[in-house]
Amino acid sequence: METTNNDRIRNVQGKDRRPEFWLVFMRSAQVAALIDVAFFFLFYALGSPILAWVNIVSVAIYTLVYYASKNRKKRIAVALIWSEVIIHAGLGIILIGWESGFHYYLLMFIPAICLSTSFRPALITLTVLFACYVGLDFLAWFIEPIQPINSFALKIVHLFNLSVVFVMLSYLSLYYLKTARRAQKKLNILATTDPLTELYNRRYMNDLVDKEIQDFNRTNDGIGIILIDIDYFKKINDQYGHKVGDDVLVRVAQIIKKQVRKQDLISRWGGEEFLIILPDTPLIDVQLSAERIRAAFLTYDWLKEIGEDVSPTITAGISELKQAESLDSAIARADRALYKGKADGRNRVEL
Repeated sequence: METTNNDRIRNVQGKDRRPEFWLVFMRSAQVAALIDVAFFFLFYALGSPILAWVNIVSVAIYTLVYYASKNRKKRIAVALIWSEVIIHAGLGIILIGWESGFHYYLLMFIPAICLSTSFRPALITLTVLFACYVGLDFLAWFIEPIQPINSFALKIVHLFNLSVVFVMLSYLSLYYLKTARRAQKKLNILATTDPLTELYNRRYMNDLVDKEIQDFNRTNDGIGIILIDIDYFKKINDQYGHKVGDDVLVRVAQIIKKQVRKQDLISRWGGEEFLIILPDTPLIDVQLSAERIRAAFLTYDWLKEIGEDVSPTITAGISELKQAESLDSAIARADRALYKGKADGRNRVEL
């Protein structure tokens, strides 16, 4: 359980990779260029050489879009795409008519505009797009196609354009859906974990334990509680600095994770406090687990791992959740045991 969660956290907080946004731009440019190559042969075959050579220009433009995207030149890439689509759609309508369906390509901008910018700029851009669309429609009312093709060929072009736009809109919609789900997943991870130690945070730990308590009330199986505090942690921060202190907290989390079971729940409970919940565990086994964790600290090579011989120890207070008892009450007993252990000399497990 912990391993899976931490892998997800590392994916969220890992090294920066090329954003998928740019990959989508690059792939779209590649696909659009291939479509224009197909259009070149199609319009030559249908007897519209001007429109055929327009597609060669479009291929060149999408090549520029690809390299602008590769170098993360967003404004250049967006400007080129807008110019190519609007001019290409206008030329298609002027040359072979509105029924060709070239105006459908303008519709692909709508989801991109709505999902990539804030409300006011999106509203302005959509207004401009609508004006372009209506303007092309009006243009088709008053002029006859300059280079018309027969009705059957026009239907083929219309169907081809409709199919391409449908596929491209589907691809963009799926991309935005995937992006939204990834963002939600990222927010969920950030909302439930401590960013430094990659353990559950206090609020989410309470939610998880509530579920365990419901199971406990049905089955009466034991729930063990270990509350751990790093001894003299303030001295570590004061002597070595907060960077070393953070490194110690990270290593503490790692040590604890190695010493507990997969089903046990671990959270960073406070500044240098850690709470471990052990489902289906009697008190004697809870004590053994706490002693195993404490012993792991004594054999850990701190100098090798963080470059400073800090050698921290821990004091742990343990308790067992009783029937009909609240979590706060059980943790409070573990907390009292913890402070008794500190008063008795630290580096011990206290019941």
